[in-house]
Amino acid sequence: MDFAEVKKSSRQIFAGKIIKVRVDTVELPNGREAARECVEHPGAVAVIARDDQDRVCMVRQYRYPVGEMLWEIPAGKLSPGEDPLECARRELLEETGITAATWEKLYCYYTTPGFTDEVMHLYLATGLIRGDNQPDEDEFLDVEMFPYPEACAMMRRGEIKDGKTLIALLHLGQRE
Repeated sequence: MDFAEVKKSSRQIFAGKIIKVRVDTVELPNGREAARECVEHPGAVAVIARDDQDRVCMVRQYRYPVGEMLWEIPAGKLSPGEDPLECARRELLEETGITAATWEKLYCYYTTPGFTDEVMHLYLATGLIRGDNQPDEDEFLDVEMFPYPEACAMMRRGEIKDGKTLIALLHLGQRE
């Protein structure tokens, strides 16, 4: 059976700096109609930076929507038309001061497909060179290198709650 829903109408209800929100009326496979609230997002990148001593770089920052300080891998929003790899390089440098000799694209995935079209591009960066970070004027963060086993322990203790970071750490464990 084809479960595709067909858009009948669409109404934008919000347009902000980062996201747009629309409400679509769709026809369901059974012929009935339903409303779908959709958040449009330009996409993002995330970088798991791993050094020669098996340490991973994470940043700690306050995330207003959840009201908590979170440990996360470096990440950022794509600009319109921006190449994801170039965005990953820019974000890693801005947030951590790190440049990398080697880049590998790991995954492209939908962050929360139940309500947003955001696509996350996940990269592994190795051959790291440390420098000074250059955060945006509205970014306040701590940068720390964690031994991979300690980052996994933090994950098990529930100290890492960010989805992209959990995916990246679990991926590294599968590469071993």
